[in-house]
Amino acid sequence: MSQDIRDFVTPSCDLLGLGEPTHATPVFAEIRNRLFAQLVDRGFRSIALETDRVAALVANDYVQDGTGSLDIAMSEGFTHVFGNVEANRRLIEWMREFNDGRPAAERLAFHGFDTQTENTSAPSPRRYLEHARDFLGLDVDIAGPAGDDERWSRTEAVLYAASSVGATADAYRLRAIAADLLAALRARKPEPVTDAWSRAELHLMAGIDLLRYHRQCAEPLEPSERYMPLVAARDAFMARNLLEIRDAEAGRGRTLVFAHNLHLRRQASTMRVADTETTWFPAGALVSPLLGDRYTFVATSLGSCESIALQEPEADTYEGFLQKHVTMPWSLLPTSDVPAASVRTDPVQRQGYFPLDQGILTEADVLLHVRGEDAP
Repeated sequence: MSQDIRDFVTPSCDLLGLGEPTHATPVFAEIRNRLFAQLVDRGFRSIALETDRVAALVANDYVQDGTGSLDIAMSEGFTHVFGNVEANRRLIEWMREFNDGRPAAERLAFHGFDTQTENTSAPSPRRYLEHARDFLGLDVDIAGPAGDDERWSRTEAVLYAASSVGATADAYRLRAIAADLLAALRARKPEPVTDAWSRAELHLMAGIDLLRYHRQCAEPLEPSERYMPLVAARDAFMARNLLEIRDAEAGRGRTLVFAHNLHLRRQASTMRVADTETTWFPAGALVSPLLGDRYTFVATSLGSCESIALQEPEADTYEGFLQKHVTMPWSLLPTSDVPAASVRTDPVQRQGYFPLDQGILTEADVLLHVRGEDAP
Protein backbone atom coordinates (compact mmCIF):
# COMPACT_ATOMS: atom_id res chain seq x y z
CA MET A 1 0.00 0.00 0.00
CA SER A 2 1.18 3.48 -0.80
CA GLN A 3 0.17 7.13 -0.97
CA ASP A 4 2.52 7.76 -3.89
CA ILE A 5 0.92 7.35 -7.31
CA ARG A 6 4.37 7.23 -8.88
CA ASP A 7 4.73 3.69 -7.52
CA PHE A 8 2.04 2.59 -9.96
CA VAL A 9 2.76 4.59 -13.13
CA THR A 10 4.31 2.40 -15.81
CA PRO A 11 6.80 3.83 -18.33
CA SER A 12 4.29 3.25 -21.15
CA CYS A 13 1.41 5.14 -19.51
CA ASP A 14 0.65 8.54 -21.00
CA LEU A 15 -3.05 8.80 -20.02
CA LEU A 16 -3.85 7.98 -16.41
CA GLY A 17 -7.53 7.77 -15.54
CA LEU A 18 -8.27 8.52 -11.88
CA GLY A 19 -11.86 7.78 -10.99
CA GLU A 20 -14.13 8.82 -8.16
CA PRO A 21 -17.05 6.65 -7.03
CA THR A 22 -19.35 9.61 -6.29
CA HIS A 23 -19.44 13.35 -7.03
CA ALA A 24 -21.16 14.00 -3.70
CA THR A 25 -18.02 14.45 -1.58
CA PRO A 26 -14.90 16.51 -2.45
CA VAL A 27 -12.51 14.11 -0.72
CA PHE A 28 -11.44 12.49 -3.99
CA ALA A 29 -10.73 15.86 -5.62
CA GLU A 30 -8.57 16.77 -2.62
CA ILE A 31 -6.54 13.56 -2.99
CA ARG A 32 -6.40 14.11 -6.76
CA ASN A 33 -4.62 17.40 -6.19
CA ARG A 34 -1.94 15.67 -4.14
CA LEU A 35 -1.51 12.91 -6.68
CA PHE A 36 -1.29 15.34 -9.61
CA ALA A 37 1.51 17.22 -7.84
CA GLN A 38 3.37 13.91 -7.59
CA LEU A 39 2.72 13.09 -11.24
CA VAL A 40 4.16 16.39 -12.41
CA ASP A 41 7.50 14.99 -11.25
CA ARG A 42 6.92 12.06 -13.63
CA GLY A 43 6.43 14.13 -16.75
CA PHE A 44 2.70 14.87 -16.50
CA ARG A 45 2.00 18.30 -17.93
CA SER A 46 -1.79 18.36 -18.23
CA ILE A 47 -4.96 17.41 -16.42
CA ALA A 48 -8.43 16.85 -17.89
CA LEU A 49 -11.56 17.11 -15.75
CA GLU A 50 -15.19 16.12 -16.26
CA THR A 51 -16.20 19.59 -17.36
CA ASP A 52 -17.03 21.22 -20.70
CA ARG A 53 -14.06 21.40 -23.06
CA VAL A 54 -14.90 24.82 -24.50
CA ALA A 55 -15.60 26.38 -21.09
CA ALA A 56 -12.29 25.00 -19.77
CA LEU A 57 -10.44 27.26 -22.21
CA VAL A 58 -11.20 30.14 -19.82
CA ALA A 59 -9.65 28.29 -16.88
CA ASN A 60 -6.63 27.28 -18.96
CA ASP A 61 -6.04 30.87 -20.05
CA TYR A 62 -5.72 31.80 -16.40
CA VAL A 63 -3.53 28.78 -15.63
CA GLN A 64 -1.21 29.49 -18.54
CA ASP A 65 -0.52 33.20 -18.16
CA GLY A 66 -2.91 34.72 -15.63
CA THR A 67 -5.49 35.96 -18.15
CA GLY A 68 -8.61 37.08 -16.31
CA SER A 69 -8.77 36.17 -12.64
CA LEU A 70 -9.16 33.12 -10.43
CA ASP A 71 -12.81 34.01 -9.81
CA ILE A 72 -13.49 34.21 -13.56
CA ALA A 73 -11.65 30.93 -14.13
CA MET A 74 -13.91 29.21 -11.61
CA SER A 75 -17.21 30.80 -12.65
CA GLU A 76 -16.74 30.59 -16.43
CA GLY A 77 -14.14 27.85 -16.86
CA PHE A 78 -16.15 25.05 -15.23
CA THR A 79 -19.54 23.49 -15.89
CA HIS A 80 -21.72 20.90 -14.10
CA VAL A 81 -21.33 22.99 -10.85
CA PHE A 82 -17.69 21.84 -10.50
CA GLY A 83 -16.58 25.47 -10.29
CA ASN A 84 -18.04 25.49 -6.77
CA VAL A 85 -15.72 22.72 -5.56
CA GLU A 86 -13.04 24.25 -3.36
CA ALA A 87 -10.53 21.55 -4.31
CA ASN A 88 -10.90 22.58 -7.96
CA ARG A 89 -10.21 26.18 -7.01
CA ARG A 90 -7.05 25.12 -5.18
CA LEU A 91 -6.00 23.07 -8.21
CA ILE A 92 -6.31 26.03 -10.58
CA GLU A 93 -4.53 28.32 -8.11
CA TRP A 94 -1.65 25.84 -7.68
CA MET A 95 -1.28 25.34 -11.44
CA ARG A 96 -1.09 29.13 -11.99
CA GLU A 97 1.61 29.43 -9.32
CA PHE A 98 3.54 26.51 -10.81
CA ASN A 99 3.46 28.05 -14.29
CA ASP A 100 4.50 31.53 -13.23
CA GLY A 101 7.84 32.32 -14.82
CA ARG A 102 8.20 28.97 -16.61
CA PRO A 103 8.64 28.61 -20.39
CA ALA A 104 5.52 27.60 -22.32
CA ALA A 105 6.75 24.06 -23.00
CA GLU A 106 7.04 23.35 -19.27
CA ARG A 107 3.75 24.86 -18.14
CA LEU A 108 0.87 22.76 -16.90
CA ALA A 109 -2.30 22.78 -19.01
CA PHE A 110 -5.91 22.45 -17.87
CA HIS A 111 -8.52 20.75 -20.06
CA GLY A 112 -12.15 19.80 -19.90
CA PHE A 113 -13.10 16.66 -21.79
CA ASP A 114 -16.88 16.76 -21.35
CA THR A 115 -19.70 18.54 -23.19
CA GLN A 116 -22.24 21.07 -21.94
CA THR A 117 -24.99 18.47 -21.72
CA GLU A 118 -26.77 17.43 -18.53
CA ASN A 119 -29.15 14.53 -18.03
CA THR A 120 -32.15 16.78 -18.55
CA SER A 121 -30.81 19.68 -20.63
CA ALA A 122 -28.50 20.56 -23.50
CA PRO A 123 -27.83 24.09 -24.76
CA SER A 124 -28.34 25.58 -28.19
CA PRO A 125 -25.50 25.06 -30.70
CA ARG A 126 -25.85 28.66 -31.89
CA ARG A 127 -22.95 30.37 -30.13
CA TYR A 128 -20.53 27.56 -30.95
CA LEU A 129 -21.36 27.68 -34.65
CA GLU A 130 -21.23 31.49 -34.67
CA HIS A 131 -17.73 31.43 -33.17
CA ALA A 132 -16.45 29.31 -36.08
CA ARG A 133 -18.34 31.41 -38.63
CA ASP A 134 -16.88 34.63 -37.26
CA PHE A 135 -13.37 33.15 -37.25
CA LEU A 136 -13.78 32.25 -40.92
CA GLY A 137 -15.25 35.67 -41.72
CA LEU A 138 -18.26 34.20 -43.52
CA ASP A 139 -21.71 35.75 -43.98
CA VAL A 140 -23.97 32.93 -42.81
CA ASP A 141 -27.22 33.32 -40.89
CA ILE A 142 -27.11 31.01 -37.86
CA ALA A 143 -29.32 32.95 -35.44
CA GLY A 144 -32.31 32.62 -37.78
CA PRO A 145 -32.58 28.82 -37.91
CA ALA A 146 -31.29 28.47 -34.34
CA GLY A 147 -34.03 30.69 -32.97
CA ASP A 148 -34.43 31.26 -29.24
CA ASP A 149 -31.75 29.47 -27.18
CA GLU A 150 -34.35 28.49 -24.61
CA ARG A 151 -36.20 26.19 -26.97
CA TRP A 152 -33.10 23.98 -27.07
CA SER A 153 -32.09 24.16 -23.41
CA ARG A 154 -35.44 23.55 -21.71
CA THR A 155 -35.90 20.23 -19.96
CA GLU A 156 -38.78 19.15 -22.19
CA ALA A 157 -36.55 19.34 -25.29
CA VAL A 158 -34.46 16.48 -23.88
CA LEU A 159 -37.09 14.41 -22.12
CA TYR A 160 -39.81 14.40 -24.78
CA ALA A 161 -39.32 13.75 -28.49
CA ALA A 162 -42.32 15.90 -29.42
CA SER A 163 -40.70 18.92 -27.71
CA SER A 164 -37.25 18.39 -29.23
CA VAL A 165 -35.81 20.74 -31.85
CA GLY A 166 -33.39 18.06 -33.06
CA ALA A 167 -35.36 16.76 -36.04
CA THR A 168 -36.86 20.05 -37.25
CA ALA A 169 -36.07 21.72 -40.56
CA ASP A 170 -34.15 24.37 -38.63
CA ALA A 171 -31.93 21.73 -37.04
CA TYR A 172 -31.19 20.11 -40.39
CA ARG A 173 -30.36 23.53 -41.82
CA LEU A 174 -27.90 24.09 -38.97
CA ARG A 175 -26.33 20.66 -39.58
CA ALA A 176 -25.75 21.59 -43.23
CA ILE A 177 -24.25 24.92 -42.20
CA ALA A 178 -22.00 23.19 -39.67
CA ALA A 179 -20.77 20.72 -42.31
CA ASP A 180 -19.89 23.61 -44.65
CA LEU A 181 -18.13 25.46 -41.84
CA LEU A 182 -16.10 22.38 -40.96
CA ALA A 183 -15.01 21.88 -44.57
CA ALA A 184 -14.00 25.52 -44.83
CA LEU A 185 -12.16 25.43 -41.52
CA ARG A 186 -10.21 22.26 -42.37
CA ALA A 187 -9.30 23.72 -45.78
CA ARG A 188 -7.73 26.70 -44.00
CA LYS A 189 -5.80 24.73 -41.39
CA PRO A 190 -2.51 26.57 -40.87
CA GLU A 191 0.89 24.98 -40.39
CA PRO A 192 1.78 25.20 -37.61
CA VAL A 193 -1.71 25.25 -36.13
CA THR A 194 -2.54 28.51 -34.36
CA ASP A 195 -4.38 28.84 -31.07
CA ALA A 196 -7.18 30.80 -32.76
CA TRP A 197 -7.72 28.05 -35.34
CA SER A 198 -7.77 25.37 -32.64
CA ARG A 199 -10.35 27.29 -30.64
CA ALA A 200 -12.52 27.70 -33.71
CA GLU A 201 -12.37 23.95 -34.31
CA LEU A 202 -13.22 23.20 -30.66
CA HIS A 203 -16.25 25.48 -30.79
CA LEU A 204 -17.43 24.05 -34.10
CA MET A 205 -17.11 20.44 -32.97
CA ALA A 206 -18.99 21.32 -29.77
CA GLY A 207 -21.80 22.75 -31.88
CA ILE A 208 -21.86 19.65 -34.10
CA ASP A 209 -21.94 17.42 -31.01
CA LEU A 210 -24.91 19.35 -29.65
CA LEU A 211 -26.75 18.99 -32.95
CA ARG A 212 -26.15 15.22 -32.80
CA TYR A 213 -27.29 15.09 -29.20
CA HIS A 214 -30.47 17.03 -29.91
CA ARG A 215 -31.16 14.79 -32.91
CA GLN A 216 -31.07 11.80 -30.55
CA CYS A 217 -33.45 13.64 -28.22
CA ALA A 218 -35.94 13.74 -31.10
CA GLU A 219 -36.10 9.94 -31.34
CA PRO A 220 -39.61 8.74 -30.31
CA LEU A 221 -38.45 6.35 -27.60
CA GLU A 222 -40.16 5.24 -24.42
CA PRO A 223 -38.99 7.05 -21.24
CA SER A 224 -37.13 3.92 -20.11
CA GLU A 225 -35.24 3.79 -23.44
CA ARG A 226 -34.25 7.44 -23.79
CA TYR A 227 -31.32 7.66 -21.40
CA MET A 228 -28.99 5.00 -22.81
CA PRO A 229 -28.34 6.50 -26.27
CA LEU A 230 -27.94 9.97 -24.76
CA VAL A 231 -25.36 8.96 -22.16
CA ALA A 232 -23.63 6.78 -24.77
CA ALA A 233 -23.38 9.78 -27.09
CA ARG A 234 -21.95 11.91 -24.30
CA ASP A 235 -19.26 9.34 -23.52
CA ALA A 236 -18.42 9.01 -27.20
CA PHE A 237 -17.81 12.77 -27.30
CA MET A 238 -15.71 12.43 -24.13
CA ALA A 239 -13.59 9.69 -25.70
CA ARG A 240 -12.90 11.73 -28.83
CA ASN A 241 -11.97 14.72 -26.69
CA LEU A 242 -9.53 12.64 -24.64
CA LEU A 243 -7.81 11.34 -27.76
CA GLU A 244 -7.55 14.86 -29.16
CA ILE A 245 -6.17 16.18 -25.87
CA ARG A 246 -3.55 13.46 -25.85
CA ASP A 247 -2.63 14.27 -29.45
CA ALA A 248 -2.22 17.95 -28.55
CA GLU A 249 -0.21 17.19 -25.40
CA ALA A 250 1.93 14.34 -26.77
CA GLY A 251 4.94 16.54 -27.38
CA ARG A 252 4.83 18.09 -23.90
CA GLY A 253 4.07 15.28 -21.49
CA ARG A 254 1.53 12.92 -20.02
CA THR A 255 -2.09 13.58 -18.96
CA LEU A 256 -4.12 12.83 -15.83
CA VAL A 257 -7.87 12.54 -16.42
CA PHE A 258 -10.21 12.76 -13.43
CA ALA A 259 -13.87 11.76 -13.64
CA HIS A 260 -16.42 9.35 -12.24
CA ASN A 261 -15.45 5.68 -12.28
CA LEU A 262 -18.37 5.07 -14.63
CA HIS A 263 -16.78 7.26 -17.33
CA LEU A 264 -13.26 5.82 -17.04
CA ARG A 265 -13.74 2.08 -16.63
CA ARG A 266 -12.66 -0.27 -19.41
CA GLN A 267 -15.95 -2.17 -19.85
CA ALA A 268 -19.63 -1.30 -20.00
CA SER A 269 -21.08 0.84 -17.23
CA THR A 270 -24.51 0.30 -15.73
CA MET A 271 -26.71 2.56 -13.68
CA ARG A 272 -30.37 2.66 -12.76
CA VAL A 273 -32.39 5.46 -14.34
CA ALA A 274 -36.16 5.75 -13.92
CA ASP A 275 -36.30 2.24 -12.45
CA THR A 276 -34.53 0.83 -15.51
CA GLU A 277 -31.02 -0.63 -15.72
CA THR A 278 -29.12 1.39 -18.32
CA THR A 279 -25.90 0.00 -19.81
CA TRP A 280 -23.50 1.76 -22.19
CA PHE A 281 -19.83 1.88 -23.17
CA PRO A 282 -18.08 4.79 -21.41
CA ALA A 283 -15.13 6.88 -22.54
CA GLY A 284 -12.61 4.57 -20.86
CA ALA A 285 -13.98 1.55 -22.73
CA LEU A 286 -13.65 3.45 -26.01
CA VAL A 287 -10.11 4.79 -25.58
CA SER A 288 -8.59 1.77 -23.85
CA PRO A 289 -8.48 -0.52 -26.93
CA LEU A 290 -6.89 2.29 -28.94
CA LEU A 291 -4.26 3.22 -26.35
CA GLY A 292 -3.46 -0.24 -24.99
CA ASP A 293 -0.85 -0.06 -22.21
CA ARG A 294 -0.69 3.71 -22.65
CA TYR A 295 -3.92 3.90 -20.62
CA THR A 296 -3.94 3.21 -16.87
CA PHE A 297 -7.16 3.16 -14.86
CA VAL A 298 -7.21 3.84 -11.10
CA ALA A 299 -10.61 2.87 -9.67
CA THR A 300 -11.72 4.34 -6.34
CA SER A 301 -13.85 3.31 -3.39
CA LEU A 302 -15.14 4.91 -0.21
CA GLY A 303 -15.65 3.33 3.19
CA SER A 304 -18.01 5.77 4.89
CA CYS A 305 -19.00 9.41 4.59
CA GLU A 306 -21.08 11.25 7.18
CA SER A 307 -21.99 14.18 4.93
CA ILE A 308 -23.83 11.89 2.51
CA ALA A 309 -24.99 9.42 5.19
CA LEU A 310 -22.90 6.55 3.83
CA GLN A 311 -22.48 4.20 6.75
CA GLU A 312 -19.66 1.77 7.53
CA PRO A 313 -19.82 -1.17 5.10
CA GLU A 314 -20.60 -4.72 6.08
CA ALA A 315 -17.48 -6.75 6.83
CA ASP A 316 -18.05 -9.26 4.02
CA THR A 317 -18.11 -6.58 1.28
CA TYR A 318 -15.20 -5.29 -0.79
CA GLU A 319 -15.27 -2.00 1.09
CA GLY A 320 -15.54 -3.87 4.38
CA PHE A 321 -12.33 -5.75 3.61
CA LEU A 322 -10.59 -2.50 2.66
CA GLN A 323 -11.78 -0.67 5.78
CA LYS A 324 -10.11 -3.39 7.84
CA HIS A 325 -6.85 -3.66 5.91
CA VAL A 326 -6.20 -0.06 4.79
CA THR A 327 -4.75 1.46 7.96
CA MET A 328 -3.97 4.90 6.52
CA PRO A 329 -6.76 7.44 5.86
CA TRP A 330 -6.43 6.55 2.17
CA SER A 331 -4.17 4.30 0.18
CA LEU A 332 -3.33 3.04 -3.29
CA LEU A 333 -2.95 -0.70 -3.75
CA PRO A 334 -2.89 -3.28 -6.54
CA THR A 335 -6.36 -4.59 -7.34
CA SER A 336 -4.95 -8.11 -7.03
CA ASP A 337 -4.62 -7.50 -3.26
CA VAL A 338 -8.41 -7.41 -2.90
CA PRO A 339 -10.04 -10.86 -2.58
CA ALA A 340 -13.49 -11.76 -3.87
CA ALA A 341 -16.24 -10.41 -1.64
CA SER A 342 -19.86 -9.30 -1.61
CA VAL A 343 -21.09 -6.10 -3.25
CA ARG A 344 -22.37 -3.66 -0.66
CA THR A 345 -26.07 -2.91 -0.92
CA ASP A 346 -26.53 -0.06 1.56
CA PRO A 347 -25.87 2.96 -0.76
CA VAL A 348 -28.95 4.83 -1.99
CA GLN A 349 -29.33 6.73 -5.25
CA ARG A 350 -29.05 10.23 -3.79
CA GLN A 351 -25.55 9.45 -2.50
CA GLY A 352 -24.38 8.79 -6.06
CA TYR A 353 -22.05 6.08 -4.74
CA PHE A 354 -21.39 3.07 -6.96
CA PRO A 355 -19.94 0.22 -4.88
CA LEU A 356 -16.98 -1.91 -5.86
CA ASP A 357 -17.64 -5.17 -7.65
CA GLN A 358 -15.43 -7.79 -9.22
CA GLY A 359 -15.95 -6.35 -12.69
CA ILE A 360 -14.44 -2.95 -11.99
CA LEU A 361 -11.62 -4.50 -9.95
CA THR A 362 -10.74 -6.74 -12.88
CA GLU A 363 -10.66 -3.79 -15.28
CA ALA A 364 -8.64 -1.46 -13.03
CA ASP A 365 -4.88 -1.44 -12.74
CA VAL A 366 -4.84 0.18 -9.31
CA LEU A 367 -7.34 0.83 -6.52
CA LEU A 368 -7.54 3.96 -4.39
CA HIS A 369 -9.52 3.34 -1.21
CA VAL A 370 -10.57 6.21 1.04
CA ARG A 371 -11.70 5.30 4.55
CA GLY A 372 -13.75 8.45 5.16
CA GLU A 373 -14.33 12.03 4.04
CA ASP A 374 -11.71 13.41 6.45
CA ALA A 375 -8.97 11.36 4.75
CA PRO A 376 -6.77 14.19 3.35
